[in-house]
Amino acid sequence: QVQLVESGGGLVQAGGSLRLSCIASGRVFRTNPLAWYRQAPGKQRELVARITRSGDTDYADSVKGRFTISRDDAKSTMYLQMNNLTPEDTAVYYCNAFVLVIQRDFWGQGTQVTVSS
Repeated sequence: QVQLVESGGGLVQAGGSLRLSCIASGRVFRTNPLAWYRQAPGKQRELVARITRSGDTDYADSVKGRFTISRDDAKSTMYLQMNNLTPEDTAVYYCNAFVLVIQRDFWGQGTQVTVSS
């Protein structure tokens, strides 16, 4: 069973910063691409950032230059550093792992990020 556990969400003022963390099962973490998604009220879930096994990264245009995704293999933890937050970043943020050997997505429970203006 793959388990992903997010933490680090909260309430922050516009212009502030937060760092999200996602702890995953060790084998899953090291051998599969990982990503952060978010879902705002009334909107579809969207990709925020992703990181490959080799550390290559990709970002949604809306967060480029403000968010940074990273991974610490030794701690089986993925991070999302979010700077210069705006109210448009308000959403539930989800950790995602795409397990290649079974071609299946796994999700964390989500963590709420609220940015006040």
